[in-house]
Amino acid sequence: MASTCHPEIVPFDPRNPQPQSDTGQAKDDRAKGNTMHNVSRIRSILFALVVLAMSATAFAQIGISISFAPPELPVYEQPLCPAPGYLWTPGYWAYGDDFDDYYWVPGTWVMAPEPGLLWTPAYWGWSNGGYAFNQGYWGPQVGFYGGISYGFGYTGEGYQGGRWQNGQFFYNSSVNNVSVTDIHNVYNTTVIQSTTVTRVSFNGGTGGISARPTAQDEVAARATHTPPVAAQTQHAQAAHTNPQQRASVNQGKPAVAATPKPGAFTDHAVVPAKAAGAPYKAPDKSAAAKPAASAPAAHPAEPAAHPETNAARPAEPQRATPAPAAAETKRAAPEPQHAQPATRPAEPQRATPPPAPAETKRAAPEPEHAQPAARPAEPQRATPPPAAAETKRAAPEEKKQPAEKKPPEEKPKE
Repeated sequence: MASTCHPEIVPFDPRNPQPQSDTGQAKDDRAKGNTMHNVSRIRSILFALVVLAMSATAFAQIGISISFAPPELPVYEQPLCPAPGYLWTPGYWAYGDDFDDYYWVPGTWVMAPEPGLLWTPAYWGWSNGGYAFNQGYWGPQVGFYGGISYGFGYTGEGYQGGRWQNGQFFYNSSVNNVSVTDIHNVYNTTVIQSTTVTRVSFNGGTGGISARPTAQDEVAARATHTPPVAAQTQHAQAAHTNPQQRASVNQGKPAVAATPKPGAFTDHAVVPAKAAGAPYKAPDKSAAAKPAASAPAAHPAEPAAHPETNAARPAEPQRATPAPAAAETKRAAPEPQHAQPATRPAEPQRATPPPAPAETKRAAPEPEHAQPAARPAEPQRATPPPAAAETKRAAPEEKKQPAEKKPPEEKPKE
């Protein structure tokens, strides 16, 4: 018996001898789309990384910023170029925040990272109330370096010390110390200094170079840059760790002003500075602490405390006022200390007012406002002879006023 199951018959298409189902074709299309999408994403990521790398090196990196300017550039000679392919990198003042001082990084000959690259020197520039350090870099063109006249082809704008030609560097012997017997890629072109040569080592600020980037400098700034090579970084670190390179020690005249190669601080070809760029002056590093000196403004407030103490002295007799009858004798006691001679003429008046004790209490507050009026009230103390406590209080008064014994003799007159 024949089977009832028949396979599906697909019509033959000569243009498509191997037909595929619609489902399989859709899967292939989606796979291809995903692959192209992934490739596009990878390309975007790589492009972004390249842009970031270019932007990171598009401009010289700005490091620390300090409040006082670096010293002027020292005067020194250039050591002999060691071999072909070395480019001159001028010396500069760097800053050590760990010892709060500038130090000199000697000029040196450095092998270029690759043919065609030139060195843009580092420089200090005034920015936002301080001097900011702009790191040097390698690039196809020399960029802006603050207009600083470093010498040896670095006139403050561009570089006149040599050029690349067919993968080889040619030296301008008019500004470079090269041996024509060892280096044959040499030419001689007189360099005309278009600006006044100074030893100032910073741009902007008080006394700084006033140069600004040119259109060519702007183009160079947007080009791809290469940071200092490892030999340059180690060279600067060696200067940082050498106390003799510090400005406060060498007074702007370092013993190692230039070296034939990076890091060769003890080489026999080391060049010392002939002189400082200008007489060294120690910077005023305490300027930042001067606002704290405004504390003396508190001294004018001190005299205000003295009137308070003076005003408290007359108030001392009032401290005893809370006592009723006994306070009257205490108030009268300090009064003879201010003017004792005036109490004697008032003695004959002591017997005249023999009134009630209430009157004596009214007369007692009068000495607080006018001390002369309180003196006639003194004879009333002897009139009330009642309590024994009053005699004890009058006892100290007899030492100061012996005339108080006279009232008993005046009683017969009454």
